[in-house]
Amino acid sequence: MKRIAILGSTGSVGTQTLDVIAAFPDRYSAHSLTANTRVDLLERQIARFRPRMIALADGGRADRLVRGAAGLGSGAGAPSIHTGVEGLIEAVTHPDVDLVISALPGSAGLVPTLKAIEAGKTIGLANKEILVMAGEVVMESARRNGVDILPVDSEHCAVHQCLAGQDPDRIERVILTASGGPFRNSDPAALTRISTTDALNHPTWNMGRKVTIDSATLMNKGFEVIEAHWLFGLPVSKIDVVIHPQSIIHSMVEMVDGSLLAQMGPTDMRIPIQYALSYPERLETPWPRFDITRSWSLTLDPPDEDTFPCLGLAYEASRRGATAPTVLSTADEMAVEAFLDHRIGFTDIPGIIADAMDRHAAAADGSAPVTLESIVAADRWTRAYCGKKLIAG
Repeated sequence: MKRIAILGSTGSVGTQTLDVIAAFPDRYSAHSLTANTRVDLLERQIARFRPRMIALADGGRADRLVRGAAGLGSGAGAPSIHTGVEGLIEAVTHPDVDLVISALPGSAGLVPTLKAIEAGKTIGLANKEILVMAGEVVMESARRNGVDILPVDSEHCAVHQCLAGQDPDRIERVILTASGGPFRNSDPAALTRISTTDALNHPTWNMGRKVTIDSATLMNKGFEVIEAHWLFGLPVSKIDVVIHPQSIIHSMVEMVDGSLLAQMGPTDMRIPIQYALSYPERLETPWPRFDITRSWSLTLDPPDEDTFPCLGLAYEASRRGATAPTVLSTADEMAVEAFLDHRIGFTDIPGIIADAMDRHAAAADGSAPVTLESIVAADRWTRAYCGKKLIAG
């Protein structure tokens, strides 16, 4: 029995992780469930999965959770309840936890995930921003503590599978596929009129609100480029992106002899989640299969970075290095939040990010070593700077 802690159990990846746990009750159990504010859904998850620990990032909502948990009885059957960042850390570092699914969006999952790594827990990584913000620190900690980081993103899970048994020195490049989001064929002028409802209408994947907007701007793919750099030890110059709206090929690896290795499958996040939970085993899946015999086609096109500049910003942040990717991630988080709150337009998002990156580059010491403290400081600076910009309009 593998005991799982889920950072962000009420989000899209978290709920689908619980689907996988429910499908294999003899192999997996939900030891710890954590959430930010969605108490209603968390209560239902507690009643069904009976975790040993619960953590709520928003401590102000804990009273209701305590009352709900009381109905589960006292003693060994009742979960312990924790709050705040310290509560999240307790939930993922408990000695009984075997694997942590890190799925809290944005920067919220960074410190708890680092603490889980320091505690020797295997990580199923679904939060792109953790490696974008702090890839050097996270990967060094994983090496030092002998921890496996297994990618849960469909694209990086695909690369992980394609690289199995391959000589890393014989890799020519990694090719990440992108659906292109809902606006891949849009007139650039029309993007200024995009509503939040339009941007949240993803044509292929069922994801959380933040990652869905990032997919629409192609920032999601930019994050994945940086994430692949850290996960697979490749320079970003060897990581390309192609638009593949069918989302049948989840990513590819080109070897030095010109061979292309591609991983294909249905658009179902439960498959990469199951891969991370079962690795290195493969289990027979109960999920729908891709029907290779039906009529289908594959299209692969270069991304239009002039129309969708967020992808180029991600490459630029990676080239600048130091804490530039932290600024990229945090500025994107704040800009997307402002767009979802109807405070800015869709095409304002890249401008806010680019401005923050340039201002921070002018003020920061690019030669200073990257540490958790410098990352936290860059995150704090970006929140303050973008906060003022967004208030000023």
